[in-house]
Amino acid sequence: MSNNPTLQSFIGGRWIGQHGAQTLRSAINGQPLACTHEEVLDFAEAVAHARQRGIAELMAMDFQQRAARLKALGKFLLERKEQLYALSHHSGATRADSWIDIEGGAGTLFAYASMGSRELPSGNVVHEGPVIPLGKNNTFAGSHILVPRGGVAVHINAFNFPIWGMLEKFAPSFLAGMPCIVKPATATSYLTEATVRLMDESGLLPAGSLQLIVGGTGDLLDRLQGQDVVTFTGSADTAAKLRVNANLVRNSIPFNAEADSLNCAILAPEVTPDDEEFDLFVREIAREMTTKAGQKCTAIRRAIVPAKHIDAVAERLRERLAKVVVGDPSVEGVKMGALASHAQQADVAERVAALLESSDLLFGAKDGFAPRGEGVNEGAFFAPTLLRSRDPHAEGGAHDIEAFGPVSTLMAYDDLDEAIALAARGKGSLVASLITKDPRVAAKVVPAAAALHGRLHILDRESAAESTGHGSPLPQLKHGGPGRAGGGEELGGLRAVKHYLQRTAVQGSPSMLMAVTGEYVRGAKVYETEVHPFRRHFEDLQIGESLLTHRRTVTESDLVNFGCLSGDHFYMHFDDIAAKDSQFGKRIAHGYFVLSAAAGLFVSPGVGPVLANYGLDTLRFITPVGIGDTIQARLTCKRKIDQGKVSPKGEPQGVVAWDVEVTNQNGELCASYDILTLVVKRNA
Repeated sequence: MSNNPTLQSFIGGRWIGQHGAQTLRSAINGQPLACTHEEVLDFAEAVAHARQRGIAELMAMDFQQRAARLKALGKFLLERKEQLYALSHHSGATRADSWIDIEGGAGTLFAYASMGSRELPSGNVVHEGPVIPLGKNNTFAGSHILVPRGGVAVHINAFNFPIWGMLEKFAPSFLAGMPCIVKPATATSYLTEATVRLMDESGLLPAGSLQLIVGGTGDLLDRLQGQDVVTFTGSADTAAKLRVNANLVRNSIPFNAEADSLNCAILAPEVTPDDEEFDLFVREIAREMTTKAGQKCTAIRRAIVPAKHIDAVAERLRERLAKVVVGDPSVEGVKMGALASHAQQADVAERVAALLESSDLLFGAKDGFAPRGEGVNEGAFFAPTLLRSRDPHAEGGAHDIEAFGPVSTLMAYDDLDEAIALAARGKGSLVASLITKDPRVAAKVVPAAAALHGRLHILDRESAAESTGHGSPLPQLKHGGPGRAGGGEELGGLRAVKHYLQRTAVQGSPSMLMAVTGEYVRGAKVYETEVHPFRRHFEDLQIGESLLTHRRTVTESDLVNFGCLSGDHFYMHFDDIAAKDSQFGKRIAHGYFVLSAAAGLFVSPGVGPVLANYGLDTLRFITPVGIGDTIQARLTCKRKIDQGKVSPKGEPQGVVAWDVEVTNQNGELCASYDILTLVVKRNA
């Protein structure tokens, strides 16, 4: 039993599964590795646990606290990564392949923790401004807010990245306050189960925030409601079937699909075999064929090459592929492992046979394929396979058939318009790469290709050293694509979090909008006290607390002195004749003088609690300030964010954003901006 453990589901706060069902075998040597469980899960219990416990536990925290929890989870997993590496070996992955899955997954947790702590508020309402006045006197206005949906996220994942695939969806869902029910692909579910066990053991998961299904989803989708969300990663065919589930359609439940697609790379016509870019193209194709044994939804399936260079590309690719050592990843020198399962091996073989009906074999098993390692004859290995399309414009072939393994097809083109047309034949892809040395080529290809691709990767010798490569989705950028690729979006920074939030328009008086959003809204009632706002600690400051400063009249000496100090002798500040001929009709003060003068009006010079001003946001100069004008500033506490951070001296502190309005003697707005400050907490 210890050699063939039964995987368990994590439902309702407990691990379920004692009796083995389907046997999962090692992709390396075919030996039994684990079993799924035969116990039937109660999905009503799973959904109820997420709704009743998970939502409550997550909503007891705010965005900042959930971000901190993600960071702690990432650290916990990294400290135990070797346990996962040892298990990942059985999926056929090399150490480098597993790094993407394991450390890439933890890195995604860190990325969303960082984005959340920097960009989300200390609450559960995101104000998505700006506020729009809806009346002449600004007593009625509107804006948008984002709030947690109050539902459950069901994530159905693919077999190729059993850890990263879960965590890249879990991170934004968790940050958005949405409990997750995760269903990994069965073939590699032992890795997902091991990861969820570690997360459960960490004590960092709020009860009900993450549940795991090993096996089928049963009637789970039929139990969902309109506030829930379903995401899917896998084949386009399966996505199409799930998308039309009657309950999902009836309740308008959001369904996000990220499907395997026929991604491409284009070698630009100006690149010759003597250019660095030529070798970059060959290297990128070979890398995408062999990383994870080609089992990536972003892998290059179609290599679109100028006809005049296709023989040279084929020859260099054959040379590079011939050097790839395939076998057990634990054997020294092995660079490519096995496919994830024997079923996958059979599927790839069947699809390669279909591709060969319209393509010629340039490199494959006949070219010295001999996996290294003990017992590999029983493994799920597949030879790197390079094909050449006989007619790139014909129906079918590599434009329609995907062999989800180390397989790519070369396609010849005569001019750039033809290359763009061939790329479009993929009917919607996650990513395409353009390898070029001419910015004019990029300017032509990218806008044309963007309509059918979720991401476009431009590679040249300048970017090569830092490029993360064609096949690497990043937390900061959108992952997804139109058409065949599923039409969905994942990642993309805070966009992913917003997918799990409800956007709602709110209308009312500025004071009411301020109460709802937790941010000062111009036109709302302000609070003036005898204590200068800069003299208050973080906890004591109230949103809307305000200071109206004394006034200052701008003189010619101010302009001369500021010009000499800054070195800014722009004619509008010093040339009376030229200034009179301008649209302003007079000399005007430097914009940055106005900012400096305003700071002089509202800053309190004493030590603390305000520690530092670290930035300006939304700065606009509206009405010019001339000699003789009198300016006045209003400083108002706009937003407070408690990131749980401390100063270098160990003083607890928070972030306060202040709204600043600089007006002239006529009440006209001259400058408008936010200043960001660090403010000490009272109990420091």
